[in-house]
Amino acid sequence: MEPLTAHPIEALTGSARVPGDKSISHRALMLAALAIGESEIHGLLEGEDVLRTAAAMRALGAKIVRGPDGIWHAWGRGLGGLCEPDGVLDLGNSGTGARLLMGLLAGHPVTAVMTGDESLRSRPMARVIAPLEQLGARFVARDGGRLPLTVVGTADPQPIRYELPVASAQVKSAVLLAGLAAPGETTVVERAPTRDHTERMLRHLGADLRVSTEDGGARSVTLVGQPELAAGRIRIPADPSSAAFAAVAAAVLPGSQLRLDGVGTNPLRAGLYTTLQEMGAGITFENRREESDEPVADLVIRGSELQGVDVPAGRAPTMIDEYPILAVAAACARGRTVMPGLGELRVKESDRLAALTRGLTACGVEVEAGPDSLSVQGRGGRPPGGGTVATQLDHRIAMAFLVLGLAAERPVTVDDSAPIATSFPGFQALMADLGARFSATRDSP
Repeated sequence: MEPLTAHPIEALTGSARVPGDKSISHRALMLAALAIGESEIHGLLEGEDVLRTAAAMRALGAKIVRGPDGIWHAWGRGLGGLCEPDGVLDLGNSGTGARLLMGLLAGHPVTAVMTGDESLRSRPMARVIAPLEQLGARFVARDGGRLPLTVVGTADPQPIRYELPVASAQVKSAVLLAGLAAPGETTVVERAPTRDHTERMLRHLGADLRVSTEDGGARSVTLVGQPELAAGRIRIPADPSSAAFAAVAAAVLPGSQLRLDGVGTNPLRAGLYTTLQEMGAGITFENRREESDEPVADLVIRGSELQGVDVPAGRAPTMIDEYPILAVAAACARGRTVMPGLGELRVKESDRLAALTRGLTACGVEVEAGPDSLSVQGRGGRPPGGGTVATQLDHRIAMAFLVLGLAAERPVTVDDSAPIATSFPGFQALMADLGARFSATRDSP
């Protein structure tokens, strides 16, 4: 356990680049391992979650090394070329890594055992297993499809058409990754669009993939199987989910002037920034561009007074990881912010709705949580703070409440800051360079 306390400050100022996008980093390593030739990966997130994926791909036969200049190099084995691992694949805390890897393994004739840390072993995998079994893979898992589990991949994967029962980019991606090895066309249908990093990177590496709108408005993604993926240069944008913590801290502190360089602005990930602008945050996007088929921009944030809003439930898939930090913005805003459609937060690294409710209450913020909703009564300024928050091995809960401590009347302590390294190595140092104040014990000045 590594407790950390955030102390109230006046403003954040300066410029920074947060680490690479976690979701894209996982996909870059996996798809580069299937490509023909050498791929250069620029901006890879070097957090614990992604390093676990790199280790797993090495165990499956890919050569992956980090150059002294920080550029990663991957020599792929070609589609169908992964080999059976000698040992257990340990994904640590990474739900994205585990679920996507299940899809990748499902389409290869290998048997592999996967596990993770206590948090990951408690998370349900059954919704990923169901479509992958339709493709021909077999799984032996604990109750509810939980890890540790054994994947028995198939030598003869069958293309399927799968309609997502619940919006999930991870399930969609797992099916598409398995479908790479299947002859013919594999289609995933989603009623609400989810992040499309897998589709973009598949196209970037040469896969034949099309997206269309079906009757009733559903979105279908169709992949032509057995492509030859071409290695190349992959540039990973700064992670918008990681940028959110500094952005919200600056937005709620009047006098802040902050610039975050090269942040991914994929419209299927931009829900938080849309919501913050609706709340009155001074956020602008400069130097818009595309890198490796992903939209990117520089974010400029100025401190301002925020107003509570009703967030549309349909926006949840575009900002599902950002609700913890949005709840902090809501605590500082004037009036009530209502956030429906959050059932997915019950099965993240922790039960985030429960963790947010307990943490906000401990910090003197009025909050109500339903089965799939959260309502926060803002203070119209600094919330009381002064609480100690149980992070439950959840990196986003830890970072969100450290931001609350910067904007509160009194310091806020998180019981364990160690999980932050899974997605945002260097968080404390980067924030301190911008003006944040942290200490290892609550009583430090």
